Amino acid sequence: MIPHHADILRALARPGGASSDFDLNPGTSGSGPAKKDAGVLVPLIERSSGVHVVLTKRAAHLSSHPGQIAFPGGKRDAGDADISATALREAHEETGLDPSLVEILGQLPAHETVTGFNVIPTIGWISTPWEVKADPGEVAEVFEVPLSHVVTAQNFQVQSRIWRGQRRSYYCVPYGPYYIWGATARILRGLADQMGPL
Repeated sequence: MIPHHADILRALARPGGASSDFDLNPGTSGSGPAKKDAGVLVPLIERSSGVHVVLTKRAAHLSSHPGQIAFPGGKRDAGDADISATALREAHEETGLDPSLVEILGQLPAHETVTGFNVIPTIGWISTPWEVKADPGEVAEVFEVPLSHVVTAQNFQVQSRIWRGQRRSYYCVPYGPYYIWGATARILRGLADQMGPL
């Protein structure tokens, strides 16, 4: 079944739990310095084949998370009215998405990252295509994945790797040549859980 606008609104109306990079790693926690607020946009766009989620591949030269798949977003600036404004501003800077084209549907619960951020995802509905203009300083590629793929719980896997001397487990949801993992996959898994079986 292909999810639609109404399905997203119903999912956002359901209670969802906060998530973190520590969910799959019992005995670890995010104790440490105060978390920094960050906002990401989960852009959903209508296509003739159904709804797609827009993702970015981070530039290879970046000092943090180079080459990883991510939602457009970043740290909240003092001038941002709220966290949705952060998400829209960053999406515009990274992909050229005009904020006026985005209908804000709501937010998902916050996600705590192992790198010290409290990430709040904003769900944005886009019914008018835009000319993608990836910022080469931050983004190597902007691409789309069918929403139905990333809200189907069976498509998720749990994998692990060594990070800072410890084995850490994480979610991933591969799609074609794209290896979607870490915080991005965990946020999508949270959306899948809230939406339930389609």
